[in-house]
Amino acid sequence: MPGTQAQFRARDRNNVLNRPEFLSLNQPSRREQTVGEGRGGGGPRRPVFRQQSQQDSTGGRGARESSESGPTADSGGAKDASRWPEQDCMQLNPSFKGIAISSLLAIDISLSKRLGVCVGARGSRAPLRPMITLLALTGHALPWICGTLICLWRSSTLAGQEVLLNLLLALILDLMTVAGMQKLVKRRGPWDFPPSFFDYIAMDMYSFPAAHASRAVMVSKFLLNHLVLAVPLRILLCLWAFLVGVSRVLLGKHHLSDVGCGFALGFLHFSLVESVWLDSATCQTLISIGTLGWTLV
Repeated sequence: MPGTQAQFRARDRNNVLNRPEFLSLNQPSRREQTVGEGRGGGGPRRPVFRQQSQQDSTGGRGARESSESGPTADSGGAKDASRWPEQDCMQLNPSFKGIAISSLLAIDISLSKRLGVCVGARGSRAPLRPMITLLALTGHALPWICGTLICLWRSSTLAGQEVLLNLLLALILDLMTVAGMQKLVKRRGPWDFPPSFFDYIAMDMYSFPAAHASRAVMVSKFLLNHLVLAVPLRILLCLWAFLVGVSRVLLGKHHLSDVGCGFALGFLHFSLVESVWLDSATCQTLISIGTLGWTLV
């Protein structure tokens, strides 16, 4: 027992909190003193010094810490899981597919902006803007639909009416499909210009896909397949379809990817119209219905 008391005294002397500069930390607060005096009712009470006692066996302390930390860690993990759901966490390791798509989109935007050399008066090829605008206007929906209706009204042969009516249906199909996709995607152009009056008429208010490119490819493929043309005219027709798509990029209206998807969509529209081609009897029935409607009006 004397050895144990000597150990306690040595431990008290070595305790840092028993030094004079740390005595204020061991003294009770004024509120505690006031409460103690009120309860004891008598004279002042002596300050009580708090001393930290160490356990004799480290094994018991480790067992107690493990038993206390186990449920705490589990509850903390559950709280973190409920506080930070998986979908709200930032993906620090994106997939290769996501990186590739982001890189291609960045390259597409950068090249499209650089190729917009006829954008307003700031472009390096601003004097060519009227000619490029006229070239782009040849791929607009309004001239082609109005021209097809006039030719259909003036046509007197069954074969011509059949070709023209199918061309009209192809133009309407292209117009509605592109307008629907643009409304669904709602991608702005590289320079984000507001749509013009003719764009509102043709429902060409967004960038993806390029309506002029789709229409130019569909019309050129249609005419090449159903008209007998010389080789120079065929080359010029293919070159026209390509230049119409490029003109939209030069004017800053579309990205390169918009024009490429427009070209592919034009080929798809042509294949669809060829697969559901209306014969001469069906065309005459539709023409008679339309003529009757115009007569009644």
